[in-house]
Amino acid sequence: MKRVTGIGGIFFKVNDPQAMADWYSKHLGLDLEDQSPTTTFRWREKDDPQVGGATVWALFPQETEYFGSPGNTFMINYRVDDLDALVATLRQEGVTIHGEIQATEHGRFIWITDPEGNRIELWQAPDDY
Repeated sequence: MKRVTGIGGIFFKVNDPQAMADWYSKHLGLDLEDQSPTTTFRWREKDDPQVGGATVWALFPQETEYFGSPGNTFMINYRVDDLDALVATLRQEGVTIHGEIQATEHGRFIWITDPEGNRIELWQAPDDY
């Protein structure tokens, strides 16, 4: 079983998401989506160029609880092929798992924590992604 197949997103906290998004747009050329502090990098699979994917870059306000502990300033979203199998394996290995798998229109998600308390998001994209 493959575990992580790529990076689905990079998220971090900032004091002023819109001001920081404007800075990244101006100085690094990030193309922001709908005036939000988010951009999506689209790409193709190396071994199968017919299959596309995306990596999301997003800024969050400092007060977000999405990253778990208040001290966590970033979170990486990793793409996986089989979230159910990976979660079962991680449970057997004693990895800290938060909650149950959440299914949304954007795919299936669950959160784990590494040994230093960094929250990690695992994501299985929908079949038609």
